[in-house]
Amino acid sequence: MSNATNPLVTEFILLGFPELCHLRGLLFGSFLTIYVVTVLENLVIVVTVGASRHLHTPMYFFLANLSVLDTLYTSVTSPTLLAGLLAWARSLSFSGCLTQLFLFLSLGSSECFLLAAMACDRYLAICHPLRYPAVMDTRLCLHLALGAWLGGFLASFVSTALISRLRFCGPNVLNHFFCDISPLLQLSCDDTTAIEVLDFMAALAVLTTSLLVTVVSYARILATVRRVPGGAGRQKAFSTCASHLVVVAVFYTTATFMYTRPRAVSSFDLNKLVSVVYALVTPLLNPIIYCLRNRDIREALAQLRRAPCAP
Repeated sequence: MSNATNPLVTEFILLGFPELCHLRGLLFGSFLTIYVVTVLENLVIVVTVGASRHLHTPMYFFLANLSVLDTLYTSVTSPTLLAGLLAWARSLSFSGCLTQLFLFLSLGSSECFLLAAMACDRYLAICHPLRYPAVMDTRLCLHLALGAWLGGFLASFVSTALISRLRFCGPNVLNHFFCDISPLLQLSCDDTTAIEVLDFMAALAVLTTSLLVTVVSYARILATVRRVPGGAGRQKAFSTCASHLVVVAVFYTTATFMYTRPRAVSSFDLNKLVSVVYALVTPLLNPIIYCLRNRDIREALAQLRRAPCAP
């Protein structure tokens, strides 16, 4: 009866921010600037790390991976957001919506695992400096990075595959600026309880395991730093990890708010605001907090700028 009276949805309309229609131009300019700056600064970091031999260390290897990940992560949603602001309502095919959802969830999960790998790297470097070069070798770095990327995509595959089997009979309007899982499930004409619980469990597993590794690593780091003699050594160790903790706190707080609730919510105004933070703002801040304030990165950039002028 449902299929006879309501044809299945083949595309979705993304509303974006209709409540802020009077700020359409300002929003477009702001989000476009954020996106361009994010891509450029992450590209600068990847090129700098690749071109500077003294930056070929585990820490900067993981930071380069984070830059690539953040570039892809923000590129999944930003073009759709910008196109929606230009047209005020952006249509997206069903397959395109599922692809965007899968990539967004996968890259977000990969970032959780990568942040945990970076925490382990800092733990070994600070708590076991003599064993660090032997333990954190090239092989282990590659395994950790590959595990973070593959783990994120595997964690999102089952939920996306089950959502692809749902029926959407209408309406087809998503009150969001990209295809996120919660507003998408609200539009299905099938029972989504099992998928909501499965997605909740998957998100909880990704967030808790990666956050546990990160918290334990930094707890050990803080305990070690307290025993460092001299204020200069203690301050250097704190400065190495303080920026990482800021990024971890922002990313995990917003991700936990969005994806560790067992039921899809009916109001998405706050969700869209939080989504802007972790989908656009966090990838913008990561290179600034992690790298562009880093002395080694600044010195490498200065050397690269002087290189063409050298005889």
